[in-house]
Amino acid sequence: MSRPTPRLRTAIPLLGRTFRRFAPHLRQQRRLLVLGLLALIAEVGLRLVEPWPLAYVIDTLARAAGADVRAARTGSDLQTTLIICALALLGAVALRAAASYAMTVLFALAGNRVLARVRSELYDHLNSLSLRFHQSRRIGDLVTRVTGDVGRLQEAVVTAMLPLVGNVITLLGMFVVIVIMDVWLALVVLVVFPVFFLLGTRSTHKIITVSRSQRSAEGALASLATESLGAMPVVTSYSLQERMNDRFATGNDRALKDSVKGKRLSAGLERSTDVLVGLATCLVLFVGAQRVLAGDLSIGELTVFLTYLKTAFRPLRDIAKYTGRISKAAASGERITEILDQHPDIADTSWARPAPRLLGYVEFDGVRLSYGPGRPALRGLDLTIRAGERVAVVGPSGAGKSSLAALITRLREPDSGRVLIDGHDLRDLTLESVRSQVAVVLQDSVLFAGTIADNIGYGIGRPATSEEIVEAARIAGADGFISALPQGYQTELADRGVGLSGGQRQRIAIARAAIRQAPIVILDEALTGLDPDTEAEVVAALGRLTRGRTTVVITHDHRVAADADRVLWIEGGVLIADGHPDQVLQQVPDEVMS
Repeated sequence: MSRPTPRLRTAIPLLGRTFRRFAPHLRQQRRLLVLGLLALIAEVGLRLVEPWPLAYVIDTLARAAGADVRAARTGSDLQTTLIICALALLGAVALRAAASYAMTVLFALAGNRVLARVRSELYDHLNSLSLRFHQSRRIGDLVTRVTGDVGRLQEAVVTAMLPLVGNVITLLGMFVVIVIMDVWLALVVLVVFPVFFLLGTRSTHKIITVSRSQRSAEGALASLATESLGAMPVVTSYSLQERMNDRFATGNDRALKDSVKGKRLSAGLERSTDVLVGLATCLVLFVGAQRVLAGDLSIGELTVFLTYLKTAFRPLRDIAKYTGRISKAAASGERITEILDQHPDIADTSWARPAPRLLGYVEFDGVRLSYGPGRPALRGLDLTIRAGERVAVVGPSGAGKSSLAALITRLREPDSGRVLIDGHDLRDLTLESVRSQVAVVLQDSVLFAGTIADNIGYGIGRPATSEEIVEAARIAGADGFISALPQGYQTELADRGVGLSGGQRQRIAIARAAIRQAPIVILDEALTGLDPDTEAEVVAALGRLTRGRTTVVITHDHRVAADADRVLWIEGGVLIADGHPDQVLQQVPDEVMS
């Protein structure tokens, strides 16, 4: 169920809650923020001073109008006054411009630094969340939060929130001055504000609603684009281009409609504010003229009042203009904090300690695991795998084979029971120290954009030497074809290793596992989908990788299972048979191994 949409009175607090979430990053920039605040105060003060030289000149000329005009034009005192006032006005404008420049640069620098760190924190946090979280979310929407939502919040802070703070302070300062100058005219101005805030409240409620819908639509678009472009062979093979285009067009139209609606609402609020500003100016001009004629106000003071009015209502226009940006930023900030408030399902316990160098003796003690109500994966599994033993795990799809492997790497936590390695309960060891001693080779050999050397080096948690990379490639049987490439190990790979054959990608993945030198190796359908010639090369590479190491092989291939020391037959989350390959495989139905 979607959350209730905040109104204007909660939009700013919503952003405030977002920034409180970012308080550690803000504290790191407190020097820039303090300097920016001082520049802001100076800019507001100079803006308040700026009209007074003009007012003094007007009043002086008005008084001189009753005297001899020629004498007034040549009087040395009057000329001196005019020069001083002109220089004072120039100085105030120049200093205000300098203060405004300093304020803008300091706040923008602080804001950009904070939000750059927020983006890094958000990305790091996403990487720390469990598979359970990532399997329930769409990749494109998460990417949109890291890039688009942080970018929108960044833009709003630098171009809207910080100027808005300055405008509000200016508005308050000017209102104090005009109250001191003339209470009645100040009351005329004050009448307009309730109308403005009423309009702003109603419009912002609608703008935030549209902004949320738009961000959701954009996240869905990003997900669709990510999925379809990442599965282009399937899209092309099944002639799905037109269907994908239709789905994208539908989502694009929704995002467009929300965007146009948001722009229309923002523009309507801005134009309504313009009308209110015009009305207030007419009232002040009429009432102020009456006050001048009655002798309660000078012409110069009325000029200052009108100047203040024009300057003071500019913040109102800006508030109307920035309301749309702030509302969108509130929606984006909410989407960011929603992710940051997610707690990892699997994390180090307070008593966790780094694992020693493991031998690879694995035990499952009464392990139960489920993926939700009515979705059991393992039902009370009791199992021991000796150090250095090669164990094949067979069974139908969904039987719990991959769940068993995920428990060893602590990608999943058991609902009950224990998983132990060398007698250590995995919950007593730190995640990093356990995972660094387990190497995994998957059916889908995921490679990253970058060089081949980088992809192999990712297997260890420190920069790998060229000697380590080459040795790992030799173990994987990949050194020959890598060296034959024009740039060798520095060959840049496209996304997911496009351009390499399946066997080549798999051998690079094996090299990435080999450089880890882990005592435990998990092979999850690592030979599926390879042609016979390539399969022979990969089998040889996997043999070198797993020699002397505890190996868990998840497979549907009878030949691969027969090569193991033991075979485990799992079905429905229950260990059906455990023993020598010759004994177990003859019990397994053919359809299970197909």
